[in-house]
Amino acid sequence: MLKRLLPASGPGRVLVAATLFITMGQGAFMTCSALYFTTVVGISVPQLGLGLTIAGAVGLIAGIPLGHVADRRGGRETAAVLISLNGLAAAGYLFVGSFLQFTVSACLFMVFERGGRAALQTAVAATLDGEDLVETRAYLRAITNVGVAVGAGCAGIALQLDTPAAFRTVLVLDALFFLVAAAVLLALPKVPPLPVPEDGAGEPRLAVLRDRPFALVTLLSAVLALHAVLLEIVVPLWIARHTDAPRWMVTALFLLNTASVVAFQVRLARQVTNIPLAIRAVRRAGFVLCAACALFAASAAGSVVTAVAFLVLGGAVHVYGEMVLSAGSWVLGYDLAPPDKLGQYQGFFFSGYATSVMIAPTFLTATVIEGGSLGWLLLGGLFVLAGLAMKPVVGWAERTRAPRLAHSG
Repeated sequence: MLKRLLPASGPGRVLVAATLFITMGQGAFMTCSALYFTTVVGISVPQLGLGLTIAGAVGLIAGIPLGHVADRRGGRETAAVLISLNGLAAAGYLFVGSFLQFTVSACLFMVFERGGRAALQTAVAATLDGEDLVETRAYLRAITNVGVAVGAGCAGIALQLDTPAAFRTVLVLDALFFLVAAAVLLALPKVPPLPVPEDGAGEPRLAVLRDRPFALVTLLSAVLALHAVLLEIVVPLWIARHTDAPRWMVTALFLLNTASVVAFQVRLARQVTNIPLAIRAVRRAGFVLCAACALFAASAAGSVVTAVAFLVLGGAVHVYGEMVLSAGSWVLGYDLAPPDKLGQYQGFFFSGYATSVMIAPTFLTATVIEGGSLGWLLLGGLFVLAGLAMKPVVGWAERTRAPRLAHSG
């Protein structure tokens, strides 16, 4: 199993190892953070939600300028610095004692997290190319699921002990894992940052903010990214309020999703290596995610056995759509970005995803949980429309660029 999670290239293995450390720490932290801040620090649940919302909004705008820094200073070095700072910000949570301190710490954490992610993507693109790049992106997603699962499992010990010392130990480990990941990244080969093209001397520093076709690609990707919170928030609420299925189905669907990504993400990503294939993948994902919505909706009718059957089918179809969409989105996000501006473009592209994840809980609980089966069908329709619209929008984006798209042939 371990061998299947490691790419063939040396740089790819370094990136996978760094990602594993980051996600193990984050998996543990996310599992314990709500209880730590409410029971140990003593802030209220509404304050927790408000602080995280403020931090999320601040983090949205951080990825673009910090990605630009990675373009100009080098992805490896910038990623190592930002991930180290992310570890220090995680350690800062140990000293939080009020809502204001929590909000400031969360904002710093999110700024470094979003910037580090953009810089890391720049390092990936600068270090790898061709099939190695395609496969490594898939390995990174697969190992992310493994890391989060391992971290969450280890955090279960702290939850069981339920003591301030146990929760603080998780925070210390999270901070250390960030620092280890930053050190691991320095094993990547040093790649000098790409020079600014001479004919682009008059361009604005953050050119992505004026790239309307890419902004629309990002918007459509954000609509499709609404699927990201289905298993985390929407489906558990749906099972509890609209079906007769047992509550353990929530865990079963999570396990199905994680195991499927680990087993099949790399294989599916190998089939999506250029822009035309990516467009087809995104379009297919729109229809597949719509089918998953219909299956989840159908789980509200019938007996316990029927509900379980439709939920399992819906979970299987959903994770397939998720994997196909990821493969297509990676290619579009990279190949539509100018080679000398990968960092700021990746920061902008991920900001679209982050915005979607931020608004999705409110939007989907209002449409699906309150709207019932009609809400599921509305969501499915949005997935189909976004998938179909991607082809003309990407075509517009390609026409505004010189024929330098490295992987579009």
